[in-house]
This record gives sequence, C-alpha cells and structure tokens, in this order.
Amino acid sequence: MEKIQDSSNKQIMDIKELSQYLGIGKSTIYSLIRMKKIPASKIGGQYRFSKDIVNSWLRDKIITKKENSSQQNAIPVKSGEDKKD
Repeated sequence: MEKIQDSSNKQIMDIKELSQYLGIGKSTIYSLIRMKKIPASKIGGQYRFSKDIVNSWLRDKIITKKENSSQQNAIPVKSGEDKKD
C-alpha cells in the first residue's frame, strides 16, 4: 500500500508546494527569490523552503498589527501648532 504524503505536514517545501501554501504563483516566488525578499535555500540546483522559516517570515511581514487600544482613539497633534480662527 502506497502512503500518500500530505504536503501541509511537510517541513520542507519545493516551489510548487510553497506556491500552493502561500496561494501565489510560482513566477511570483521566483521574483521574490531574485529580489532576496523570501527565505530560500538552493539544494542541488533546486529551491527549498523551510515551513517554519516561511511562517516566521510571514509573521514579520504583517502590516496590520493590532495597536494599543488607548492609542487607537488618540488624535495626533503636531507640537508648536497654533489654533487659528
């Protein structure tokens, strides 16, 4: 009986698996590699990606971080501004 490996449990992914995991095209991944924007390892002429490192990279790229609730309603005021009527 052949055992089918579930790619969601794999710790090391290739380009195709990373593409599916991130939901982006393979050409986008190659572009990110060329720009050195995504953590990749080249082994035997092929790129490999550690799932743990990719997940950490994704966490570092979060652009919608939750702000402190006490600062959310604050209105920024520039120092030295005078109110003109």
